[in-house]
Amino acid sequence: MLWSLLTIVFLLCVVIAATYGAGFVMESDAYVRFGILDQEFVLGPMQAVLAAIGLTIVLYIVFKIAGVVVALLRWINGDETAWSRYFDRNRDRKGARALSEALMALASGEGRLAIAKAEKAKRFLKNPELTDLLVAQAAELLGDDARAENVYRQLVLNDDTRFVGVRGLMKQKLAKGDTDVALKLAEKAFALRPKHEEVQDILLRLQTEKHNWQGARQTLSAKLRSGSLPRDVHRRRDAVLALSEAKDILDTGKSIESREAAIAAAKKSPDLIPATAMAARAHIAENRPRPALRLLRKAWEMEPHPDLAAAFADMEPDETPAARVRRFQTLTNIRKEHPETRMLLAELNLAAEDFPTARRALGDLVESQPDARVLTLMAAIERGAGAKDSVVRGWLAKALTAPRGPQWVCDNCSSLASEWTPTCQNCHGLDTLSWKIPTQTASSLPRGAEMLPLLVGTNPEPEEEPVSNDMEDAIDVSFSDPSDELEVQGEGSEEASETTERDRSTAA
Repeated sequence: MLWSLLTIVFLLCVVIAATYGAGFVMESDAYVRFGILDQEFVLGPMQAVLAAIGLTIVLYIVFKIAGVVVALLRWINGDETAWSRYFDRNRDRKGARALSEALMALASGEGRLAIAKAEKAKRFLKNPELTDLLVAQAAELLGDDARAENVYRQLVLNDDTRFVGVRGLMKQKLAKGDTDVALKLAEKAFALRPKHEEVQDILLRLQTEKHNWQGARQTLSAKLRSGSLPRDVHRRRDAVLALSEAKDILDTGKSIESREAAIAAAKKSPDLIPATAMAARAHIAENRPRPALRLLRKAWEMEPHPDLAAAFADMEPDETPAARVRRFQTLTNIRKEHPETRMLLAELNLAAEDFPTARRALGDLVESQPDARVLTLMAAIERGAGAKDSVVRGWLAKALTAPRGPQWVCDNCSSLASEWTPTCQNCHGLDTLSWKIPTQTASSLPRGAEMLPLLVGTNPEPEEEPVSNDMEDAIDVSFSDPSDELEVQGEGSEEASETTERDRSTAA
């Protein structure tokens, strides 16, 4: 409001001043005289004013025409002018529109349209890196890997887009299964951008698949420095890689280096059961039972596990069953109510032929956690206590269809592994195997009683109705060799099935 008022007042002042000036000029007796060549001109006051205004307009037009001519000459010469800026803005608008349409087509899955729009955007825009990337992605969408690879190779030649090109080629090689070339490309991409999390993960996975444990540990340290990995997770996974390195060293026959690596892995992550077991055996091999005992006790307090018990048994391999029961009190007195502790105690007393104590050690596991291992132990206890064969067969029949108990299960894909490995054999995830009860039914019994022989007597003479071979093997199997495994198959002959059905009620 105030600004409008000031504008009106200013215009009124201008009109008043112009009117006053015109009146002054008209009343004036002055004149203007000038000559051109041999002619003389005399202009009155008003004529002089009009002539000055006309001359100003003519000069303005002349200068404008001259400016247009100069701009045209500069534009033809390639210099930046208002005309060039106008045409550049027009091209940018068309290129941006084509680029937007290419992105929308790519997002909607229209690969051919995306390529056409990206080529159009490339003609208008001075940014081929972006449009080439769109062409490569659209080609991959259409399955044209050759065209996509050519575009990625062009991107590699440019310093600004080299990482994008290397990453694209790396993912193509991974899709084709060419892990050797993909590993080299991942190393190159990691060198270009060491903080790129996706490249770190791919490089780490490829290095673990190739058993390049030193390189994998360096990559893991880079993930820690870049902040993409928590420190506690880094410590655990570094211990996993150190343990894997120790196993490879052991395979090459270098036992001393392997022992040192295993001990270092156990120090990094005491809850890593395979590392603790291997480190304990390393101490035992060096005749140092005290450090081995400390490691096993600490690990057993965290999580009782059959591998720890097997390593503890290796400390005195030639002791009698009764002496073994007494020595194992070091472990069995820790976490007494844990199922693994109770089953271990039952196995020890089975070896010592103390069947009532073995039965008491199992306690209510038969009702609360009736897995295959518990039921098989019950069959052995009944056999050793002199029960009828029908009772033993009844327990074994239950074990055939019972859950298999804790096993190594992948946290990512839920696949089962017969033994611990640093990476899942199915999804290749690093440090994803956990000792837990699987959700699905396994096809084989877990390892657990392998460290002690199951001495329950010999087979009786066959009755009129024969027992299936699988059941006889399950009873008489010996676990004196730690590498043996108790396997109970779920399929048998029709005759064995009928016998099992008859004996279930007796076993119950």
